[in-house]
Amino acid sequence: MFKNKNTTPLSQLGEFGLIDHLTKSFPLVQPSTRQGVGDDAAVMNFTEGHTVVTTDLMIEGIHFNLSYVPLKHLGYKSVMVNLSDIYAMNAYPTQITVSIAVSNRFPLEALEELYAGIKLACKNYKVDLVGGDTSSSSSGLIISVTAMGQVENEKITYRSGAQPNDLLVVSGDLGGAYMGLQVLEREKEVFKVNPNNQPDLALYSYCIERQLKPEARKDIVELLEELAIVPNAMIDISDGLSSEILHLCKASEVGCDLYEEKLPCDPSTSSTAEEFKMNSITALLNGGEDYELLMAIKTEDYDKIKGHPLLTTIGHFTDQKEACNMITGLGQSIPIEAQGWKNFNKDESA
Repeated sequence: MFKNKNTTPLSQLGEFGLIDHLTKSFPLVQPSTRQGVGDDAAVMNFTEGHTVVTTDLMIEGIHFNLSYVPLKHLGYKSVMVNLSDIYAMNAYPTQITVSIAVSNRFPLEALEELYAGIKLACKNYKVDLVGGDTSSSSSGLIISVTAMGQVENEKITYRSGAQPNDLLVVSGDLGGAYMGLQVLEREKEVFKVNPNNQPDLALYSYCIERQLKPEARKDIVELLEELAIVPNAMIDISDGLSSEILHLCKASEVGCDLYEEKLPCDPSTSSTAEEFKMNSITALLNGGEDYELLMAIKTEDYDKIKGHPLLTTIGHFTDQKEACNMITGLGQSIPIEAQGWKNFNKDESA
């Protein structure tokens, strides 16, 4: 990392100098932001609707591996995972704070790359960076992002509102990020054996981009608004489709039927899964980090979304509480189990 460049040790700037340096070029664009970085606290003025807040940690060796994750992409992704939670509430993000802990192996130039990604995310999604903190770390890089947003009172969407007969609808396609991770992990192992090997990743560009540079689905929230649809329930797909379906059903006290043949899959995902001798349904159900939106839509709204290229109806909710099943192409009913990402597993690794 930056081996062939002149680098600046963080000790040369100190904590406050580092914060000033990394955040000085972030403009403020939200009218609700009254005071950003530079005081003891940020000041926001939310005058209407609900304010929503979410936070996430990303820890080196657990959530990312810097042997194949570029720091700029990491900064961008660290913002996306939080904005996705805001959109899952049918809200629009307005501000973020970013706190980092770094070991002394990171020079200033590395953090400039990280913050370049954060700045690009703020620009693309029109959110303000209004605060954060820096600290030293004895175990690599730790990133904590908190995001805030706003939503009108009548449009806020929780996990707990799904009703029997509601449609189970998902945005985009699934499994790509998981297969991208498989490719990157494979190439990491190849590199260990032969450091001179230069992999050709062109065939996997879609899946790798889904893993390294995901996009939060702002366009879906805008589409729902345009179609005059307020979902009864919604959640973002970070831990895998099966896990998120079970979260919705548990919170709403309903069951569901999911149809295997309806699951949306990009051709790149299915071909990569085939190369890895993996059933693509495994990636679609259990692969995380797609950051698509999964929602319960009223049946009367079906005509509004029917055939829309960004939305796919993959099942429906039932009144059979805790009965969550996938109907296979052969008509078999298989219980849905959460096999996606789980924190605190004994064998957890990046």
